[in-house]
Amino acid sequence: MRSIWKGSLGFGLVSIPVKLYSAVQSSSLDLDMLDSRDHSRIRYQRINEHTHKEVPYDKIVKGYKLNDDYVVLEEADFENAAPEKSKIIEIESFVDIADVNPMFYETSYYAEPDTKNNKAYALLIKALIKSKKAGLARFVLRSTETLCIVHPVENVLVVTRIRFAQEIRGTDDLNIDDDVEVSKKELDVGMALINQYAEHFDVSKFKDEYHDDLLKIIKDKAKGKHPTIKKIKPEKTTSNDLYDQLMQSLNAKKGA
Repeated sequence: MRSIWKGSLGFGLVSIPVKLYSAVQSSSLDLDMLDSRDHSRIRYQRINEHTHKEVPYDKIVKGYKLNDDYVVLEEADFENAAPEKSKIIEIESFVDIADVNPMFYETSYYAEPDTKNNKAYALLIKALIKSKKAGLARFVLRSTETLCIVHPVENVLVVTRIRFAQEIRGTDDLNIDDDVEVSKKELDVGMALINQYAEHFDVSKFKDEYHDDLLKIIKDKAKGKHPTIKKIKPEKTTSNDLYDQLMQSLNAKKGA
Protein backbone atom coordinates (compact mmCIF):
# COMPACT_ATOMS: atom_id res chain seq x y z
CA MET A 1 0.00 0.00 0.00
CA ARG A 2 1.05 3.57 -0.61
CA SER A 3 0.71 6.13 2.18
CA ILE A 4 -1.47 9.17 1.45
CA TRP A 5 -0.48 11.29 4.46
CA LYS A 6 2.45 11.47 6.84
CA GLY A 7 2.55 13.30 10.15
CA SER A 8 1.85 12.73 13.85
CA LEU A 9 -1.07 11.53 15.92
CA GLY A 10 -1.18 13.49 19.15
CA PHE A 11 -3.08 13.17 22.43
CA GLY A 12 -2.09 15.28 25.40
CA LEU A 13 1.70 15.66 25.30
CA VAL A 14 2.13 12.31 23.54
CA SER A 15 3.00 12.39 19.83
CA ILE A 16 3.07 9.30 17.60
CA PRO A 17 4.62 9.63 14.11
CA VAL A 18 2.23 7.84 11.71
CA LYS A 19 1.45 7.26 8.05
CA LEU A 20 -2.10 6.93 6.74
CA TYR A 21 -3.14 4.30 4.22
CA SER A 22 -6.54 4.00 2.58
CA ALA A 23 -8.50 1.23 4.33
CA VAL A 24 -11.18 0.91 1.65
CA GLN A 25 -11.27 -0.04 -2.02
CA SER A 26 -13.96 0.05 -4.68
CA SER A 27 -15.71 -3.18 -5.70
CA SER A 28 -17.52 -1.68 -8.69
CA LEU A 29 -16.66 -2.58 -12.28
CA ASP A 30 -14.41 -0.18 -14.16
CA LEU A 31 -16.69 0.89 -17.01
CA ASP A 32 -15.51 3.23 -19.77
CA MET A 33 -17.68 5.86 -21.47
CA LEU A 34 -17.96 5.06 -25.20
CA ASP A 35 -19.35 6.65 -28.34
CA SER A 36 -22.30 4.38 -29.24
CA ARG A 37 -21.56 4.80 -32.98
CA ASP A 38 -18.08 3.26 -33.08
CA HIS A 39 -17.32 2.29 -29.43
CA SER A 40 -14.41 4.72 -29.22
CA ARG A 41 -13.50 5.84 -25.71
CA ILE A 42 -14.64 9.29 -24.69
CA ARG A 43 -11.80 11.44 -23.40
CA TYR A 44 -12.29 14.37 -21.04
CA GLN A 45 -10.05 17.36 -21.62
CA ARG A 46 -9.13 20.41 -19.55
CA ILE A 47 -10.11 23.25 -21.89
CA ASN A 48 -9.29 26.94 -21.49
CA GLU A 49 -12.65 28.71 -21.82
CA HIS A 50 -11.10 31.60 -23.78
CA THR A 51 -8.57 29.92 -26.09
CA HIS A 52 -10.57 26.64 -26.33
CA LYS A 53 -7.24 24.78 -26.17
CA GLU A 54 -6.30 21.95 -23.79
CA VAL A 55 -4.37 23.00 -20.69
CA PRO A 56 -1.47 20.75 -19.54
CA TYR A 57 -1.53 19.58 -15.92
CA ASP A 58 1.59 21.54 -14.96
CA LYS A 59 -0.14 24.79 -15.98
CA ILE A 60 -3.24 24.26 -13.82
CA VAL A 61 -3.47 26.22 -10.56
CA LYS A 62 -6.19 26.64 -7.94
CA GLY A 63 -7.89 29.98 -7.44
CA TYR A 64 -10.63 31.61 -5.38
CA LYS A 65 -12.91 34.19 -6.97
CA LEU A 66 -12.92 37.40 -4.95
CA ASN A 67 -14.48 40.69 -6.16
CA ASP A 68 -14.83 39.41 -9.75
CA ASP A 69 -11.18 38.40 -9.92
CA TYR A 70 -9.23 35.28 -8.98
CA VAL A 71 -6.66 34.98 -6.20
CA VAL A 72 -4.29 32.15 -7.17
CA LEU A 73 -3.22 29.82 -4.35
CA GLU A 74 0.08 27.97 -4.12
CA GLU A 75 0.79 24.78 -2.16
CA ALA A 76 2.51 26.81 0.56
CA ASP A 77 -0.68 28.82 1.09
CA PHE A 78 -2.62 25.70 2.04
CA GLU A 79 0.04 24.69 4.58
CA ASN A 80 0.37 28.22 5.97
CA ALA A 81 -3.40 28.38 6.62
CA ALA A 82 -3.03 25.83 9.45
CA PRO A 83 0.51 24.39 9.57
CA GLU A 84 -0.16 22.39 12.73
CA LYS A 85 -3.24 20.69 11.21
CA SER A 86 -1.29 19.79 8.05
CA LYS A 87 1.13 17.65 10.03
CA ILE A 88 -0.71 16.64 13.21
CA ILE A 89 -3.91 14.68 13.89
CA GLU A 90 -4.62 16.24 17.27
CA ILE A 91 -7.14 14.36 19.42
CA GLU A 92 -9.22 17.06 21.09
CA SER A 93 -11.52 14.84 23.15
CA PHE A 94 -12.61 11.25 23.71
CA VAL A 95 -16.21 10.24 22.99
CA ASP A 96 -18.44 7.18 22.96
CA ILE A 97 -18.29 5.91 19.39
CA ALA A 98 -21.92 4.77 19.75
CA ASP A 99 -22.89 8.46 20.04
CA VAL A 100 -21.67 9.18 16.50
CA ASN A 101 -24.60 9.04 14.07
CA PRO A 102 -23.71 6.73 11.12
CA MET A 103 -24.82 9.55 8.78
CA PHE A 104 -21.58 11.34 9.66
CA TYR A 105 -19.22 8.56 8.51
CA GLU A 106 -17.26 9.00 5.28
CA THR A 107 -14.14 6.86 4.72
CA SER A 108 -11.44 5.17 6.78
CA TYR A 109 -7.64 5.06 6.84
CA TYR A 110 -5.21 2.75 8.61
CA ALA A 111 -2.70 4.61 10.80
CA GLU A 112 0.68 2.89 10.82
CA PRO A 113 3.36 3.95 13.34
CA ASP A 114 6.70 5.02 11.92
CA THR A 115 8.43 2.42 14.11
CA LYS A 116 7.13 -1.12 14.55
CA ASN A 117 7.65 -1.31 18.32
CA ASN A 118 5.89 1.93 19.31
CA LYS A 119 4.78 1.85 22.94
CA ALA A 120 2.60 4.98 22.73
CA TYR A 121 0.72 3.51 19.75
CA ALA A 122 0.09 0.25 21.64
CA LEU A 123 -0.93 2.17 24.76
CA LEU A 124 -3.53 4.24 22.88
CA ILE A 125 -5.07 1.11 21.34
CA LYS A 126 -5.34 -0.67 24.71
CA ALA A 127 -6.69 2.45 26.46
CA LEU A 128 -9.36 3.01 23.79
CA ILE A 129 -10.44 -0.63 23.93
CA LYS A 130 -10.62 -0.65 27.73
CA SER A 131 -12.44 2.70 27.98
CA LYS A 132 -14.70 1.91 24.99
CA LYS A 133 -13.95 5.41 23.74
CA ALA A 134 -12.75 6.92 20.46
CA GLY A 135 -10.67 10.01 19.84
CA LEU A 136 -12.28 13.02 18.14
CA ALA A 137 -9.72 14.95 16.09
CA ARG A 138 -9.16 17.39 13.24
CA PHE A 139 -6.43 17.62 10.61
CA VAL A 140 -5.88 18.81 7.04
CA LEU A 141 -5.97 16.21 4.25
CA ARG A 142 -5.63 17.24 0.59
CA SER A 143 -6.10 20.94 1.35
CA THR A 144 -9.33 20.30 3.26
CA GLU A 145 -9.90 20.33 7.01
CA THR A 146 -11.13 16.93 8.12
CA LEU A 147 -13.04 15.94 11.23
CA CYS A 148 -12.31 12.36 12.23
CA ILE A 149 -12.76 9.58 14.75
CA VAL A 150 -9.64 7.67 15.88
CA HIS A 151 -10.62 4.16 16.95
CA PRO A 152 -9.03 0.72 17.25
CA VAL A 153 -9.75 -2.22 14.95
CA GLU A 154 -8.01 -5.23 16.53
CA ASN A 155 -4.36 -4.11 16.84
CA VAL A 156 -4.54 -1.19 14.38
CA LEU A 157 -5.57 2.43 14.87
CA VAL A 158 -8.09 3.56 12.28
CA VAL A 159 -8.77 7.18 11.35
CA THR A 160 -12.32 7.50 10.02
CA ARG A 161 -13.32 10.78 8.41
CA ILE A 162 -16.70 12.12 9.50
CA ARG A 163 -18.79 14.99 8.20
CA PHE A 164 -19.16 18.32 9.96
CA ALA A 165 -22.62 19.10 11.36
CA GLN A 166 -23.31 21.72 8.66
CA GLU A 167 -22.87 19.07 5.97
CA ILE A 168 -25.96 17.17 7.14
CA ARG A 169 -29.21 18.54 5.77
CA GLY A 170 -32.12 19.21 8.07
CA THR A 171 -35.38 17.26 7.93
CA ASP A 172 -37.81 20.20 8.07
CA ASP A 173 -38.68 19.95 4.38
CA LEU A 174 -39.62 16.26 4.56
CA ASN A 175 -43.31 15.38 4.55
CA ILE A 176 -43.37 13.19 7.65
CA ASP A 177 -46.11 13.04 10.27
CA ASP A 178 -44.65 12.99 13.79
CA ASP A 179 -47.95 12.07 15.40
CA VAL A 180 -48.76 8.61 13.98
CA GLU A 181 -50.32 6.32 16.57
CA VAL A 182 -48.93 2.79 16.90
CA SER A 183 -50.82 0.38 19.15
CA LYS A 184 -49.08 -1.62 21.87
CA LYS A 185 -49.82 -4.97 20.17
CA GLU A 186 -48.37 -3.69 16.88
CA LEU A 187 -45.24 -2.50 18.68
CA ASP A 188 -44.90 -5.80 20.57
CA VAL A 189 -45.06 -7.84 17.34
CA GLY A 190 -42.68 -5.42 15.65
CA MET A 191 -40.19 -5.90 18.49
CA ALA A 192 -40.64 -9.68 18.30
CA LEU A 193 -39.91 -9.55 14.55
CA ILE A 194 -36.75 -7.50 15.13
CA ASN A 195 -35.56 -9.90 17.83
CA GLN A 196 -36.21 -12.84 15.53
CA TYR A 197 -33.96 -11.34 12.84
CA ALA A 198 -31.34 -10.07 15.31
CA GLU A 199 -27.83 -11.51 15.02
CA HIS A 200 -24.21 -10.60 15.62
CA PHE A 201 -22.89 -8.21 12.96
CA ASP A 202 -20.67 -10.14 10.52
CA VAL A 203 -20.02 -8.16 7.33
CA SER A 204 -18.07 -11.07 5.80
CA LYS A 205 -21.42 -12.82 5.20
CA PHE A 206 -22.30 -10.17 2.62
CA LYS A 207 -20.80 -9.88 -0.85
CA ASP A 208 -21.30 -7.51 -3.77
CA GLU A 209 -23.42 -10.00 -5.75
CA TYR A 210 -24.57 -7.36 -8.23
CA HIS A 211 -20.93 -6.93 -9.32
CA ASP A 212 -20.63 -10.69 -10.03
CA ASP A 213 -23.99 -10.87 -11.83
CA LEU A 214 -23.13 -7.89 -14.02
CA LEU A 215 -19.72 -9.37 -14.86
CA LYS A 216 -21.42 -12.63 -15.87
CA ILE A 217 -23.72 -10.70 -18.24
CA ILE A 218 -20.67 -8.96 -19.75
CA LYS A 219 -18.89 -12.28 -20.34
CA ASP A 220 -22.04 -13.84 -21.82
CA LYS A 221 -22.52 -10.89 -24.19
CA ALA A 222 -18.87 -11.22 -25.27
CA LYS A 223 -19.69 -14.81 -26.31
CA GLY A 224 -22.83 -13.69 -28.17
CA LYS A 225 -25.19 -15.08 -25.54
CA HIS A 226 -28.34 -13.33 -24.42
CA PRO A 227 -28.48 -12.84 -20.64
CA THR A 228 -31.20 -14.64 -18.70
CA ILE A 229 -33.26 -12.05 -16.86
CA LYS A 230 -34.51 -13.00 -13.43
CA LYS A 231 -38.22 -12.40 -13.06
CA ILE A 232 -39.07 -10.83 -9.75
CA LYS A 233 -42.54 -11.37 -8.38
CA PRO A 234 -43.39 -9.10 -5.47
CA GLU A 235 -44.79 -10.98 -2.51
CA LYS A 236 -48.35 -10.05 -1.71
CA THR A 237 -49.76 -10.02 1.78
CA THR A 238 -53.28 -11.27 2.33
CA SER A 239 -54.16 -8.27 4.47
CA ASN A 240 -53.70 -4.51 4.46
CA ASP A 241 -53.76 -4.43 8.26
CA LEU A 242 -50.31 -3.64 9.74
CA TYR A 243 -50.75 -6.08 12.64
CA ASP A 244 -51.68 -8.92 10.28
CA GLN A 245 -48.68 -8.15 8.06
CA LEU A 246 -46.37 -8.24 11.08
CA MET A 247 -47.81 -11.56 12.26
CA GLN A 248 -47.45 -13.07 8.77
CA SER A 249 -43.81 -11.91 8.68
CA LEU A 250 -43.19 -13.40 12.12
CA ASN A 251 -44.72 -16.77 11.18
CA ALA A 252 -42.92 -16.83 7.81
CA LYS A 253 -39.57 -16.40 9.57
CA LYS A 254 -40.40 -19.19 12.01
CA GLY A 255 -41.21 -21.53 9.14
CA ALA A 256 -38.02 -20.68 7.20
